[in-house]
Amino acid sequence: MELFAPGHLLLLFLIIVLLFGGRKIPEVMKGLGEGIRNFKDGMSGTSTTPNAPPQAQPPAEKPSEEKK
Repeated sequence: MELFAPGHLLLLFLIIVLLFGGRKIPEVMKGLGEGIRNFKDGMSGTSTTPNAPPQAQPPAEKPSEEKK
């Protein structure tokens, strides 16, 4: 007996589409792939993305003095 028959997989796919919608699925899959990649990198001690230097923040504006 198969664990997942083709009919089961089709039903599972339809339920996922109904729950998330067609537009949301690519975003969910991208996030899942990045999460798996980060987990593997963390386990092996390597990194696929270089450490970027922090971006310089513009100085905060000083609050204007209140007029009397």
